[in-house]
Amino acid sequence: MAGIDVVGMREYIEVMWEESVLPSLEDFIRIPAQSPAFDSDWASRGELDDAIELFSSWIDSIGLEGMSYSVHRIDGRSPILIIDVAGSAPGDVLFYSHLDKQPPVTELWSEGKHPFEPVREDPYLFGRGSVDDGYGGYLCALAVKSLQEMGLPHPRCRFLIETCEESGSYDLPAYLDTYQNEIGRPDLIVVLDSGAGDYENLWVTESLRGLVGGMLRVEVSREGVHSGLSGGIIPETFRIARNLISRIEDSSTGEVLLPELNTEIGSHLRQRAERIVSVLGDTVWSAYPFLDGVEPQVLDPVEVVLNGNWRPSLAVTGADGFPSIAEAGNVLRPYSEFKLSMRIPPDVNAEDASKAMKEALERDPPHGAKVTYTPEAVADGFYASTLPESIDSALNRAAQHLYGEDWMPMFEGGTIPFLSMMQNRFPDAGFLVTGSMGPDANAHGPDEKLHIPASKNLTLAVALSLTAAADEWLVQSSNRNQ
Repeated sequence: MAGIDVVGMREYIEVMWEESVLPSLEDFIRIPAQSPAFDSDWASRGELDDAIELFSSWIDSIGLEGMSYSVHRIDGRSPILIIDVAGSAPGDVLFYSHLDKQPPVTELWSEGKHPFEPVREDPYLFGRGSVDDGYGGYLCALAVKSLQEMGLPHPRCRFLIETCEESGSYDLPAYLDTYQNEIGRPDLIVVLDSGAGDYENLWVTESLRGLVGGMLRVEVSREGVHSGLSGGIIPETFRIARNLISRIEDSSTGEVLLPELNTEIGSHLRQRAERIVSVLGDTVWSAYPFLDGVEPQVLDPVEVVLNGNWRPSLAVTGADGFPSIAEAGNVLRPYSEFKLSMRIPPDVNAEDASKAMKEALERDPPHGAKVTYTPEAVADGFYASTLPESIDSALNRAAQHLYGEDWMPMFEGGTIPFLSMMQNRFPDAGFLVTGSMGPDANAHGPDEKLHIPASKNLTLAVALSLTAAADEWLVQSSNRNQ
């Protein structure tokens, strides 16, 4: 990395994380800021606004040259923050992050831990929103600031920070339409709301699955009836629901049966999966909290990677119409309702998948039962198989400096709706999708935590990528002007 004082930059990043980023991030953890889907009173509670105000105050405090910001609120929608940092070189980069959070599930956290009380136990910072995705805006802003401190060029950098991501980003399209000029036309989009296979390598996400989901409701009677009198006469709604779900999933293997929800696994994807397994081995499944004796759906680690990231999978995430066991009498229930969550391959169209699910579940209901499937979540996946060459080279240099190895590809089974939105809007933009969400980060669950050393290293990698991109765009600009 000729001409760059990498050691000095690392030292600066270290100091800023300890003295500036972490104290503010701890304050962010203290704000509940649940996403709108989980808090119907979010507007009156004002916690999403509090989170934006906190981050705005912090970014003001670090003295970014050429920085301005504005908070935007469209009536009835969650707020967004747009930050603009003037560039010292050609190019336009858009950083994306979010400040809304998943529900706290407080009762499941370990003793001494609380979702809204930060706890530092090196190498981790515990707290809701720490790794998903509160740290993202801090890291990216510090990457830009470190370049300014070192006197290195960087492109124009804009930040789009929303507060509806955990709800599926349903407010975001309206903002993308309304504030097109403020968001610009990025050459590169950087997202840190993603994962890492371990903390000993630099991981870059190449794909994320999409998501389709909805409510399956089966009704057979106007009221509950004594099961001794009606059993065998009135059809049981849970049995009917099982029958319907078996149309879309093989219950013995977990294989999703609908062709509209599947994709071809080519040699390139298999080779990438093999490379991931060469580093992670059996931890691609053993890192999960299996009970003793329980095995993954498939045993081959390569197939585990493909199953969890490139094949569809169904989860039943909630149910209604069932009393608690303590209150369950001998009554044949009038209805059963289930919340279905279907992850789909990165290159499958979510709308087509949702329509296929609805058709399969509602056609020819057994016994003439009243069956309704109401789609809810619909989000396309993301696939970007190549990085811009300058970013690829800069990341490899950073990874070699930090870890002694080139960067590693990462597949993600989760969904970031923003990515498909931006891919559709800006098909010529490059994407750098990465993050500090390692296998034990437990985002969405109890004991969510951020790996602090990995985040410091990632700050350096993002900074080096920015200045490398600026150098390449400067050359391209000079060539165009000759």
